[in-house]
Amino acid sequence: MKPSIPVAIVGAGNMGGGMLSRLCRLGWAVGVYDSDAKALLHAVSLGGRAFRSACEAAQQLTDTGVLMVVVVDAAQTEAVLWGDGGAAQAMKPGQTVMLCPTLGPATVEDQAQRLAQRGIDCIDAPMSGGPLRAQDGSMSLMVACTEPVWERHQALLQALSQQVFRVGTRAGDGARTKLVNNLLAAVNLVGAAEAMALAERCGLDPAKTLSVIEASSGQSWIGSDRMRRALAGDLAPRAHVSLLAKDTALAVQAADEVAFDPILGRLARDVFAQALAQGWAGLDDAALLPFMRQR
Repeated sequence: MKPSIPVAIVGAGNMGGGMLSRLCRLGWAVGVYDSDAKALLHAVSLGGRAFRSACEAAQQLTDTGVLMVVVVDAAQTEAVLWGDGGAAQAMKPGQTVMLCPTLGPATVEDQAQRLAQRGIDCIDAPMSGGPLRAQDGSMSLMVACTEPVWERHQALLQALSQQVFRVGTRAGDGARTKLVNNLLAAVNLVGAAEAMALAERCGLDPAKTLSVIEASSGQSWIGSDRMRRALAGDLAPRAHVSLLAKDTALAVQAADEVAFDPILGRLARDVFAQALAQGWAGLDDAALLPFMRQR
């Protein structure tokens, strides 16, 4: 039997694959499972050791090993940990689950409590920045966990990113921070797409207009990144429209739970919901520009 591994990643898509690539390049032994055979094969080509299930990957973790869950949503997270072939049944006290998807705070709290009942620690660690920044270690990680867990896993966290933000000790605070960030990202992206569509309707050169915006007060990172790709006709999915649709809905729900009315957030959520309803879900969210052109 091969020696145990310190880290296993479940979910080797855009972000999971980028994180796996970085860890392997830094010399970490990384196990990997993905239900998509292509993603798993690619992860192996990057240096990961493939397993047939999340449970099997968890079985090969060291006594203080970390299972990184890098899937899309709450349903997939539940399946990875507690479903048929799930990892939690194979994990031991002293091991850790690192939750990287954008989830609702209540979901993170629930997962952390259920893991704690088995003596398993939890790192609430949603990420932001996209696959390339996951590969080069410049993505941001928003981390909430207890002090002992934070200290124990410094090597892994610092290997994953040069932008690790300790946002609290309470499970769910990482999720809250990510939702606040993503709501603002969505507002900025909707605003950028609307402004560019308006520029085109006014007869302006969109590329020149975007250059002005990038040097002026209307600039935003996500606006520049997505609108440049949209103007080039590049809508190959890096971050699907469906992701910010999910995240804005979660953010507005979190706002409702604390009796806060996010006026612009609700508008952004509604725009993404409309894009989903009209069949744009599988495109990159740069597709908001052609979507806005139709309005």
